Amino acid sequence: MTPPAGRALRLRAPGDPGPAAPGNVAVARGHVLAARPGRPEHEANRRRTLELLRRHPDALERSCGAAHVTGSAMVVDPASRRFLLMLHALLGLWLQPGGHADGDGALPGVAWREATEETGIAGLAVATPAIDVDIHLVPPAHGPVLHLDVRYLVLAPPGAVPRANHESLGLRWVAYDQLAAHGADPGLVRLADAALAGLDELAASGRLTCRRA
Repeated sequence: MTPPAGRALRLRAPGDPGPAAPGNVAVARGHVLAARPGRPEHEANRRRTLELLRRHPDALERSCGAAHVTGSAMVVDPASRRFLLMLHALLGLWLQPGGHADGDGALPGVAWREATEETGIAGLAVATPAIDVDIHLVPPAHGPVLHLDVRYLVLAPPGAVPRANHESLGLRWVAYDQLAAHGADPGLVRLADAALAGLDELAASGRLTCRRA
């Protein structure tokens, strides 16, 4: 199957991640295929993720050998255009919220669930389709394992106040020009670019009301 040439973003209602799809690899494949087109590395990651899902019926489970599919969220405050990053408690890195699918093929819901749990923000709104696909190596103690990460734009409600859970040492709203100071790797910068482009698209289409700081 060939991914679509382009897909307009659709913003789901706040707090509505859509239905779960337990054990459904076909649904996960559909979400990967539907992801918006991107840079060469994004497209290479898409192909590798589709191949993993084709070859491994348990690709959505943590038990899937040395690689499995995950979901994550670039949480953005539309008014300030800042990103919410978490200082990962075990990895010691500033990252976007995200985590394991644990068998759920509904990857937008995985991203929304992880973002809600890790930021403590109620009323997050996830946009579909995915805006990026990334592959990164997670070192011990959680690895070594490859995370084939399907990434979504998630919007925070006005005045959202994040509250960290046990998975992070803290949360911070970060502007684009502060990413480098927070150790952002090329994949995180690519995700930030895609998130801002998606935010602009939603605003231009009238599906988002925001003001620029």
